[in-house]
Amino acid sequence: MNDIDLTGHDQIVVQGAREHNLKNIDVCIPRNRLVVVTGISGSGKSSLAFDTIYAEGQRRYMESFSAYARGFIGEMERPDVDKIDGLSPVISIEQKTTSRNPRSTVGTVTEIYDFLRLLYARAGEAFSYVTGRKMVKQSQDQIVGQLLSQQKGRKIVLLAPVVKGRKGHYRELFVQIARLGFNKVRVDGEIQDIVPKMQLDRYKIHDVEIVIDRIVPAEDERYRLGKSVDLTFKHGKGALMLLDDQGQVHYFSQNLMDPESGISYDDPAPNNFSFNSPYGWCPTCQGLGVTEEITEESVIPDKSLTISRGGIAPLGEYRDAWIFKQLEALLKPYKLSLTTALSNFPRDVIDLILHGSQEPVPVPSKKYPGTDWDTRFEGIISFLRKQQETGSDKIQDWLKDFLVVSKCPECNGARLKKESLYFRIDDKNISELAEMDITDLAKWLNGLEDRISERQRLIAHEVLKEIRKRTGFLLDIGLGYLTLNRALRTLSGGEAQRIRLATQIGTQLTGVLYIMDEPSIGLHQRDNVRLIESLKNLRDIGNTVLVVEHDKDMMLASDYILDVGPGAGRHGGQIVGQGAPGEFMQNGSLTARYLNGEEMIGVPASRRKGNGKFLELKGCTGHNLKNVDLKLPLATVICVTGVSGSGKSSLIHETLHPLVSKHFYRSRREALPYKSISGLENIDKIIEVDQSPIGRTPRSNPATYTNLFSEIRTLFSELPEAKIRGYKPGRFSFNVKGGRCEDCEGAGMKRIEMDFLPDVHVACESCKGKRFNRETLEVRYKGKSIADILDMTVEASLEFFEAHPRILRKVKTLYDVGLGYITLGQHATTLSGGEAQRVKLAEELSKRDTGNTLYILDEPTTGLHFQDISQLLRVVEQLVEKGNTVLIIEHNLDVIKIADYITDMGPEGGSQGGQIIAKGTPEEVAAQKGSYTGYFLKAELEHANN
Repeated sequence: MNDIDLTGHDQIVVQGAREHNLKNIDVCIPRNRLVVVTGISGSGKSSLAFDTIYAEGQRRYMESFSAYARGFIGEMERPDVDKIDGLSPVISIEQKTTSRNPRSTVGTVTEIYDFLRLLYARAGEAFSYVTGRKMVKQSQDQIVGQLLSQQKGRKIVLLAPVVKGRKGHYRELFVQIARLGFNKVRVDGEIQDIVPKMQLDRYKIHDVEIVIDRIVPAEDERYRLGKSVDLTFKHGKGALMLLDDQGQVHYFSQNLMDPESGISYDDPAPNNFSFNSPYGWCPTCQGLGVTEEITEESVIPDKSLTISRGGIAPLGEYRDAWIFKQLEALLKPYKLSLTTALSNFPRDVIDLILHGSQEPVPVPSKKYPGTDWDTRFEGIISFLRKQQETGSDKIQDWLKDFLVVSKCPECNGARLKKESLYFRIDDKNISELAEMDITDLAKWLNGLEDRISERQRLIAHEVLKEIRKRTGFLLDIGLGYLTLNRALRTLSGGEAQRIRLATQIGTQLTGVLYIMDEPSIGLHQRDNVRLIESLKNLRDIGNTVLVVEHDKDMMLASDYILDVGPGAGRHGGQIVGQGAPGEFMQNGSLTARYLNGEEMIGVPASRRKGNGKFLELKGCTGHNLKNVDLKLPLATVICVTGVSGSGKSSLIHETLHPLVSKHFYRSRREALPYKSISGLENIDKIIEVDQSPIGRTPRSNPATYTNLFSEIRTLFSELPEAKIRGYKPGRFSFNVKGGRCEDCEGAGMKRIEMDFLPDVHVACESCKGKRFNRETLEVRYKGKSIADILDMTVEASLEFFEAHPRILRKVKTLYDVGLGYITLGQHATTLSGGEAQRVKLAEELSKRDTGNTLYILDEPTTGLHFQDISQLLRVVEQLVEKGNTVLIIEHNLDVIKIADYITDMGPEGGSQGGQIIAKGTPEEVAAQKGSYTGYFLKAELEHANN
């Protein structure tokens, strides 16, 4: 590994960086090294790595385009930095750019599925979906030779199929056949002469073939036989039927054909195996694998209700509307009314309400007493389906509540049309491979050449090499538990980032600067080693790898560490330590003290036993779970651990949380299969705090999400100046007309649509990003306008609002979860997943708790420095001290070691996981053999106790 690369530079030199909170810093980053940028949350790591170095690299790349191309893209703003030298082409691998498209899968984004499509199109063997026999493909000469050998001396009839199993009278077809010079056809198995005005019963299904020739095959008739076969294929579009002297029909085809049933397939091409192409997708679900249906259960969720009390969900409660008049008239002959419970309705009446009837329903007229309107009732489900096809966007959104997603009945979730699923290699179709996890796929690929024919081996050699290379990259970064058909939108930020990392490793580029944002998120300690090796490989082929990271192992394995600090927000933005790991640990910065063991998160002196009550879930079998029984001691800190893909999310997010939510809040989300749950009476609510964004537009911010802004607006409306002007709380809202800047409609930013790039937000020229008009900004509290308050950090607002307990309580919780550095009005789009999760946690903490709440936290340490984790754990301790239960899904050993109870999933990911392999206190789990978590936890506990 050379220190000086082809550019002639041995380091990247950044001078005068002032982006966001950076304090005019100068920094030198060694090239062709693995460099970790660390520091507490909000210290300015991302501002340096992404908003300065990456932004400048991207801008220089854009400037290399022609003036014409730049006209489409627009000018990129230069980051606030004096100078950057030694910058290579930059590739950023972030967590936020996951596709929401259901058609993007692990297979498509890594290109493995594209190579599999090519493999099946060129080397797949076709089988009949009718008989299961292998399809054959014959040339014209082969067919002529076969007829001469098998039918020699026997009278045969050559038929060209033109209609197969379709209704119609076919009058024009018979005229057309006669004009071609043919005088006989075979209709539904019977040979007939073509006569003038000949036609069939248009309402019956027919088969029609042209009689091309009647011949006795012999060597001296070879020329005639060849011409007749050629003519038959021409009119039969590649298909030929032969009627022998016994009345038996034989099938031949120039395409792939089943000689027994006569069905044929087109020659396969890669797009025949694509679920994103009409040539390959299942016609019912169009390649999605699922269908959205309006079902009886979604329309009538509770049959104990009456129609008048909202028993039919889309109609709601009774009101003076035409539909209720129709229903009254419909029920009258059955001696039922709108006040009868739906559970007492006969089955045929329920069907009538849902699917309608052709019979007229007499509805009494209000306008003309004594007369009836005869109307047809189309049925609730029929009406909703019609709206699904023709309704407005607003109607479509409303209908989502009644749509049930279920596996496609046609392809059974395989996404492809029937013919594509009958091409096989080593007795597997392409969908079966897409359902395997990467580990099993790699095993199947191992030694495949020995299990296929010589012809297949020659064709598949190069393609298999590419597939093996890509599956190897995914295994190296710990993603062996994913399946190829897993939708990209269901992956965590860390998983999506590592998939893109695998794709980049596959490109084998050199001389590139890679910038990554916490690639270790969601990775178990065991897989972390593999990830570090992958990053080192990227470095060794001649690249610079810059990683924003808090992981201890990553820091110690790096070549160089940059520590940004000392504090967060305005207290950060400086380089407080740098150097190779050994040198760095001696510099005395907060990060260095945690690395060398001077500071650490201690192990509690004793573990809580809980309140003696339990929440017990039995027989969980969703996804890869193998009949799992989960027992949670309440009023404790519980950690659910295990390697990636072991079933933690399936058990907690997709089984426990939906069914408890359904119990308390009548949630519509269905839980994965389970047998029973007990102990629900021991808790009174459940709160899940995940890492999804708190909002997808700049209008969302921590103050609006936590309802803090409502209190601040009320405070401003009660000021003397506001009362004189007659301003109400609404005047201080940037979402409604009145007080906001109308140029940007209160967003503070304007969106510029880019033709080929993501949209860019720039500050509004009228209000300079303040969101409000001049009159609103003239109302001040302690010398600050409403816009100044939104620009204030959480830490500064603690002192500012100390006289207002309601505001102070909400601000204090934001500060307690380690968000003292963010501003109250910081745009939600600029918050990381970890920050968004902590804003949600603060919002929940600011509510009055009952002491019987179950909190579920999903990797809350994401984006947190050791110091921040320590602060977060203090908040968790406070919750549990009040009698609440906190369940944390986590890989971070600093959190796992302070838990009262651990449930460890495994032993591996994907199909090799789905079991509870260890449970108990951290000490008990550390002593259990066969647990990867226990192995790493044992070392951590020993280190903490020394």
